[in-house]
Amino acid sequence: MSENDCLFCKIVQGEVPAEIVREGERTVAFRDINPQAPTHVLVIPREHHPDAASAAAAGTGLVDEVTREAHEVAKAEGVDGTGYRLVFNTGSGAGQTVFHLHAHVLGGRGLNWPPG
Repeated sequence: MSENDCLFCKIVQGEVPAEIVREGERTVAFRDINPQAPTHVLVIPREHHPDAASAAAAGTGLVDEVTREAHEVAKAEGVDGTGYRLVFNTGSGAGQTVFHLHAHVLGGRGLNWPPG
């Protein structure tokens, strides 16, 4: 998939609507359209990387930035004190459906392990 076809790139560019909850210089956070918990926000970089591994390999600190922003989202959503899950799915076998790095911030209910 090219960046031109990427759903999350289109959200960053304002071509596809999303419920934005936070914007940073390098990131955008928005509510998941199919929430799996009372709080389910996606944090994505503005720059296209297909997954967390490729972004980490680039060595620009982008994964750190996404993680910091995810924590800020958790604080703003009021789930930082009770706990939240931060999930990076990498590859279709792990459930990744949009191949643009994104972190799921999940909270607001008990999140037992293993998930499911």
